[in-house]
Amino acid sequence: MSAVRNTPGRWLEIIGAWMVAVLWLLPLVYAFWAAFHPPEYATRFDLFAPLTLENFATAWSQAPFGRYFVNTFLLVTMILIAQLFLCTLAAYAFARYDFWGKNLAFALVLLQLMIMPEVLIVENYRTMSNLGLVDSILAIGLPYMASAFGIFLLRQTFKTIPKELEDAARIEGCSEISILWRVFVPLAKPTYIAFGLVSISHHWNNFLWPLIITNSVSTRPLTVGLAIFGAPESGVDWSIITAGTLLAVAPLLVAFLLFQRQFVQSFMHAGIK
Repeated sequence: MSAVRNTPGRWLEIIGAWMVAVLWLLPLVYAFWAAFHPPEYATRFDLFAPLTLENFATAWSQAPFGRYFVNTFLLVTMILIAQLFLCTLAAYAFARYDFWGKNLAFALVLLQLMIMPEVLIVENYRTMSNLGLVDSILAIGLPYMASAFGIFLLRQTFKTIPKELEDAARIEGCSEISILWRVFVPLAKPTYIAFGLVSISHHWNNFLWPLIITNSVSTRPLTVGLAIFGAPESGVDWSIITAGTLLAVAPLLVAFLLFQRQFVQSFMHAGIK
C-alpha cells in the first residue's frame, strides 16, 4: 500500500490539489486582509498592520444590508419550500406511476437542464410584467420553483426504494399521500439535504435575474445590493467593499465550515458524482 501511495502520479495529484486550493483561497484571504485592516493597508502587506472592525461598521451604515439579508433569506426559503413540494410530487409520479406520455414528459423536464436561464430572461420578464410582479421577491423566485435537477434527483432516489415497503404501507391502510410522506420522504433524506444545499447556495448567489427584475431596496437580495454598493461611482474604498462582501458570504461560509461533513456525505449518499 505504501508503494502505491508514494507513486509519482499520487504526488502530482496531491500537488495539483494544493495548487487549486491555494488559487481558490487567495481571493478570500485578500478579502479578509483588506476587511480587517485600515484602508491604507488594503493593497500592501504589513505583518504589524493594526486590526480594525471599522470597515464592517462603515459598510453596514452605508448600505441597508439588514434589509438585503431579510430579502435573501425570504427568497431562498420560499424557493426551497416550493421546490421540495413540487419536485417531490413530480418525482413520485415519474417513479411510481405509469401514464400515457410519461417518458416524453420526463424528457421535456430534463430538457430544462440543457437551457441556460439567461436565454429565458426576456420571456420571464415579460411574464412577470404581465402578472404585475415586477420588483417583487416573488418575481425573483417564481421562475425557479420547479427544478428539473430536483425532479431528476428525487426520481432516481424514489426508484431505488423497494416496492415491498410501498405494498406494506398500503396493506396498513395508508393513502398515496401518506405513503409518500411516511415511506419515500424519510428514505430520501440524504437526497433532500444534498438538493437543499445546492438550491440555497445557488439562489443565495444568483445575480443576473434579480438585478433585472428588482428596482428598489425593499426587494433587492444581497448580491444585487452588494454590486450597487461596490459600484465605482459610489466612491467606496476596497477595505469597505471587501467588508461588505464578507458580510454577504459569511452565512454560507459559516454554514459550510460547520456542516462540511454533512455536505459531503449528503452528496455521496445521494449518488452525485
